[in-house]
Formats: sequence, C-alpha cells, structure tokens
Amino acid sequence: MTVFFKTLRNHWKKTTAGICLMTWGGHWLYGKHCKARTLFEKNAAPILHLSGMDVTIVKTDYEGQAKKLLELLENTDVIIVAGGDGTLQEVITGVLRRADELPLVSTQIFLPNLKATFSKIPIGFIPLGQTSSLSQTLFAESGNKVQHITDATLAIVKGETVPLDVLQIKISHVREIVQYLSSSDLLHLAQCPQGPSMLSQMGEKEQPVFALTGLRWGSFRDAGVSVSKYWYLGPLKTKVAHFFSTLKEWPQTHQASLTYTGPAERPPSGAEETPPRPSLYRRILRRLASYWVQPQDAPQEMSPEVWKEVQLSTLELSIMTRNSQLDLASKEDFMNICMEPNTVSKGDFITIGSKKVRDPKVRADGTECLQASRCTLLLPEGTGGSFSIDSEEYEAMPVQVKLLPRKLQFFCDPRKREQLLQSMAQ
Repeated sequence: MTVFFKTLRNHWKKTTAGICLMTWGGHWLYGKHCKARTLFEKNAAPILHLSGMDVTIVKTDYEGQAKKLLELLENTDVIIVAGGDGTLQEVITGVLRRADELPLVSTQIFLPNLKATFSKIPIGFIPLGQTSSLSQTLFAESGNKVQHITDATLAIVKGETVPLDVLQIKISHVREIVQYLSSSDLLHLAQCPQGPSMLSQMGEKEQPVFALTGLRWGSFRDAGVSVSKYWYLGPLKTKVAHFFSTLKEWPQTHQASLTYTGPAERPPSGAEETPPRPSLYRRILRRLASYWVQPQDAPQEMSPEVWKEVQLSTLELSIMTRNSQLDLASKEDFMNICMEPNTVSKGDFITIGSKKVRDPKVRADGTECLQASRCTLLLPEGTGGSFSIDSEEYEAMPVQVKLLPRKLQFFCDPRKREQLLQSMAQ
C-alpha cells in the first residue's frame, strides 16, 4: 500500500479514484453541523485533493444513504468516511452486503470462484462525529481536534493499513410473522399496490448488520443513551441520568440464553492469498487424478464444533471485537462476550456508568468474560428495550453474531502501526 501511494504522488492525478462519504450526524444541532463541515473543508479536503487522488465527495442527506450507495458503487480504489460511528457502520454494512461479498447459495454452486472484492478496498476514517470509537485504535492521541483530523487525513495519504475484525449480526425482524403466513397470503400481499415495497422492506430487515466495535444490551447502555436529555444540567447530566435510572426497578436484570463456540485458530500470514487459477486442461487432469487416487467411500474426518450454553442474568451484556486493543501476533481469533453482575449497588452503578460514557471498556467488579468466534443470543418472549450496535440503536431481539476476523483494511497513523509491530516483536 505504501508503494501504491508513492507511485501516486509521482504521477499527479493518475489512475486512482477515491470516494469520500461525509455526514455531520442527523442529531447534531445546526451550529455543530456547520462546525464539523468547516473542520472538514479547511483541514481534510485540501490534503485529499493535494495528495494526487481524484476524490469524489458525496454528502449523505438521510440515514441509510451511505449503505445504499456502497451497495451500488461500481468502482473505486479508496473509500474515505468523514463522520462518526453511525456513518462508518453504514459504510461497512453497505460494503459487506454487496452481491460479491454475500453471494447467494445458487451463486456459490454455479460460480464457485466468485471472490469478495470490495472488502479488499482500504478504508480511511476521518473522525467528525459525536462518537468516533476507532480513533484511539487508528491514530495517535491528540487533544487538538484540528490536529486529530489532520493526522487522520495524512494517514490516508501515507498509506499504512491495519486489518480490523468485523461482527456480522443477523437480526430477524419479520421471520416470526412470515412463518405464520400461508402461500395464498403471501401471493395476495405481493399483488397489493404496496405489496412489493413491503416485501422489499422485509427482505432489507432480514439482511445482516455489520459492526466494528460491538453490541451492547443493558442498563448502562440505556442510561448512557438518556444523558443527552439532561443537557441543561451541564457537567452533572451524566450522573443525573444514571441516578434517575436507579429509581426504576432494582436490580435491573436482563435475562437471556447464550450459546457460543470458542475461539478459532488464526491461519498463518498470507494463507488467505488465492493463487492464480490454473488452466482448464490442468483443472481437468487434477480432477481425474483426485478421482482415481482417492477412495470414493473414504469418510472425511472433521472435528465437530463444541457449543456451550449459558443462562444469563446480567446488568449488561456486551459482545465486542478486539479492535480497541489490536493484537496482530495473536494465534487465535475471537470476540469478547462480557456479562456484568446484577449485584452492583446503586452508588456503584452511577460511578461506573459515568465512566462508561467516556470509556465503554470500563467493567464492574465481578464481570465474567467469554471468548467466542460465534454465538446466538435468545431473549425471552416479550423482552423490550434496545441494543446499541456501534452506537446505533436497534430493537432488542434474538440475534446470531459471527466474527469475521481481519475482514477490512483501515488506514492508520504510521506511529500506531509501528507500536503494533513493536508489540509483536516483544
């Protein structure tokens, strides 16, 4: 990647196209909206244009627009996201929902050599949103907002990248309804004027959501979301929000059933590289040789996956990637599933919850953590509330979560990459 950008700088305005998706956040006040736009136009945009890249800037106007744009985008060399966690989640969801990333079963049968291509495109992140969880992973610490934006933009130009894990979260909104509809009901629905659009929306909700940080469900999350309602209390708003949360039923217990399988062994570096496809003649010979040499009735031994089940009674459940603390030398890939005890006192809830607003990695004493590569979360019937998936709110319901290890490449500050490489050498 570094060689790529070196070539780019030596050949002005040549070959490379980048798309930059910007949003200022739908919940921002007008003043903050203008401030974020000004910060981008004064500090990031000039660097991108002077780098030699042919950059197309697209400002998103509504929620979900970035997702749809990435699903339809035909060609680009670099994707740059200027915004916060919400915009970034839309972009990676749009990328990983593409037909060349999630092929249909029939496609896998008839086109077995179809490869995911768009997820190989490096992604740059310019933090402009209210929450930018990946900033501490990708860039050096800076108390100056302008310096932070400049460092993030220069990281894109310098071309150093790191691989980040992604969580695939399948959320079923309508499957329970559809299973009770007869074929005649579905046919009647399809023939209604709004039927096709309704079925399209149902299909949209059945598609997976992708996350770089993780999923949170519980009382700390709920209280943290309500902090903005007490904006008029200034620095006291966080503690007040958690205090009012303790006035509800206490202890606030969230019950669920969790099944999971443990960490997956990380393949050696370079194992994912696909060799060039041999000629048709060689493929035919290879098939014939394997047919005659191998016994046709030889059973293939496969070690079965070991699944474990846990009954949860927790104050808060979190399913998180390890992107906040990258370990490039790890021999296993896993996500962390943490269950915080429901024995936390009201005073500790206010104290810990206030810290969690600033740093979600803070845990209460007695928190139990599991390592898993896949899991299924089943909620009791009638469970209400919401999940936070990369700081975006979703209705709480049964989900399947799968880790996609080192799925996406993100531009990072060379100083951060050097720190990671040094930690590998130790």
